Parts: sequence; structure tokens; C-alpha cells
Amino acid sequence: MATTTTTTLPSQDPPPPLVAPPPTSLSSSSSSNWSFLQGFLIGQLSVIIMICAFIKYFIFSDPSSDLARPKRPSTADTSSNSNNGRKLQKKKSTSVLRNPPPLTTATILSKTYYNVNSHQPESLDWFNVLIAQAIAQFRDDARTDGAILDSLNKVINGPIKPDFLDTIKITEISLGEDFPIFSNCRITPSGVEEPGKLQARMDVDLSDVITLGVETRLLLNYPKPLVAVLPVGLAVSILRFSGTLSISFIPSQENTSNSTTLTFSLLDDYRLELSVRSLVGSRSRLQDVPKIAQLIESRIHAWIDERVVEPKFQQIVLPSLWPRKRTTREHAPDVGGDGDSAVEKGSVGGGSGVGAGEAGGPFAQRSGSVRMRRAAGAFA
Repeated sequence: MATTTTTTLPSQDPPPPLVAPPPTSLSSSSSSNWSFLQGFLIGQLSVIIMICAFIKYFIFSDPSSDLARPKRPSTADTSSNSNNGRKLQKKKSTSVLRNPPPLTTATILSKTYYNVNSHQPESLDWFNVLIAQAIAQFRDDARTDGAILDSLNKVINGPIKPDFLDTIKITEISLGEDFPIFSNCRITPSGVEEPGKLQARMDVDLSDVITLGVETRLLLNYPKPLVAVLPVGLAVSILRFSGTLSISFIPSQENTSNSTTLTFSLLDDYRLELSVRSLVGSRSRLQDVPKIAQLIESRIHAWIDERVVEPKFQQIVLPSLWPRKRTTREHAPDVGGDGDSAVEKGSVGGGSGVGAGEAGGPFAQRSGSVRMRRAAGAFA
């Protein structure tokens, strides 16, 4: 009988699990620094992208191109919008300058707090000072190089001189020493002929001696030339002038010249006092002939009535009031510090002006003789 032998092996314990060694402090710090750097770079890059997009699309973009770009109509709306598109093409492009609502006379008076019925007349003292300075400068320019004498000689001996007069010689000129006084200024409606318009009326008074003396000869050319010659000497002086001056504006929309004009006229109740001295003859002379004085006074009154007495008026075209570089001037600092030697320096070309007494302020670019010729030509 066979015998079975059982062999028992000794028991073995299972191997312990593998455990990863703990990370060192160097690797953990490097990974955390890299994560912070990535976040920082991504954040800065996103901020830079947003700033560039804002500058490109909100600052340097052309909004007019987007606004002017028409929307593409759909197929269903093409037929309905075709007529509207044709009308819009005929219209002019809208201006960027907004048109204010139309101003009426009542609106202007309300915004300036002026009541034509209760407002007190003004004295115009400041205006008298400005006018006096302008007239004083005009008289100084007239004395420079005999400018007014040359201008008057060209006017009175020009083509308008009649054939029965010989060459007219100026013997006396006096531009006076006093200045006109404006007062009692008030704003009133223009009247029934021009409703809705305003005018400024002021009283003007001048007491001075403004004299012009001439000598000439009357020529009798019938039945043959120079049959007789009669010497004549005249001196006309303005002693007093007073009246009511009316000033108003005509806007460019209502003027044929498309420019704003200043109009002025006199009422028919003006007062003009003249003094006429005459001397007729060569040997036995007649002095202060009354008929000659009456004739000259009537001609002067007729000359004024035909030009500036209502309903006649004179127009002055006003320049543009917008500041321009070519009309800019600058007062140079006083050299002596006394305040009386101010000069004007032109900004165009860098040139400097001359003294105010010689240049006449803003009229420094014109010579005195040119101004006198133009002023004398206005009386023709």
C-alpha cells in the first residue's frame, strides 16, 4: 500500500506597495513660479489687445464712412425703396453746421432785454470819443504831404468842371477843430415800408468852422472864345449842423450784393448854417453878393437832399467780422515805459508798423494821400 507524503511550504508575506517619494521643495517652487508667470503674461497680453482694439476702432476709425455706407436692402424691399432712393440722391449733402431757428425782431429785443417803448435814450459818450479820435486822425492825414489839397484839386478840376469856368485854384482849407456830438440814441421800428426791421436814431450836433475857399474866372465864349473874363473868389464855411441820423442794417439775404450793408440817412428836419463870402471883379470888386450866397446855399442843400435825406440813404458794405490772420496786429511793448509810444507790429511778414500817430492804427498799411483821395472822391 503506497504511502502519500505531503510537504507543507512555509507561508510568505505579500510585498509592500510602492510609494512615490515626497516631492522636494525645489520642484514645487519652480512649478508655482511658472504658473504665476503664465497668468501674468496672459493678463498683460489681453490688456494690450483690448487697448489696441479700442484705439483702432474707437479713436482712429472714420465714423463718416460707416454713416455714409448705405445699408444693403433686401430683395423684398427693393421695389418699395427705389423711389425713396432716387429722391435722396437728388438732395444735397447735409451740412455739419446746424441752422438755428429764424430770428425775429421780437426775439432779438427779448434776448437783449430792450423795450422800445420804455427804454431810456442813451447818451453815446463812448461813441463820441471814438468818433473824435477817428476825425483827429483824418485831419492829421490830411495835413500829411498836402494829401487833401491834391485830392480836391483833381476833383474840382476834373471832367465835371463846366466849360465856362477857368482852372479852379484852392486858396483856403480849414477842417475845423471841434467834433460832432451824438446823443439821444434810441432803437425804433423802421416803419410801415419795412415792417419787422429796427433802426437806431440819434441826434447829431456840430458847431465848428469848416471852410473851403477857391478862386477862378468866368469865361464868356460867345460869339467867340474868351470874349470876356470875370475873376471870382468864393469861401464857403459850415458853421453849424444839427439833425437826426438814422442807421440800420440790411442782411445779406435781403441785399442784391450778397453782403451785409450799413445804411444811414438824415431826417428832413436837419439844420445847416453856412457862411458864404464872395468877391467878384478885378478892379472894382463886388463883395459878398447876396444872390451868389443864395445860389451856393441852395446847391449845397440840394446836394444833401439828393443823397442822404430820407427816403434816400447811403450804403456801406461791411467786411467780414470773422478774425483773420492777415488783419491781426500786435502792440509792441513800450520802450520808454511812459505808455504814449505804443506802436503796432504787423504779424504778416514779421514787419513792424510805425507809430500810432503816423500809421493811424489799423489803417497803417494805407498811406494818408490815398485815403484823402478816396475821401475827396466821395463828394463828386
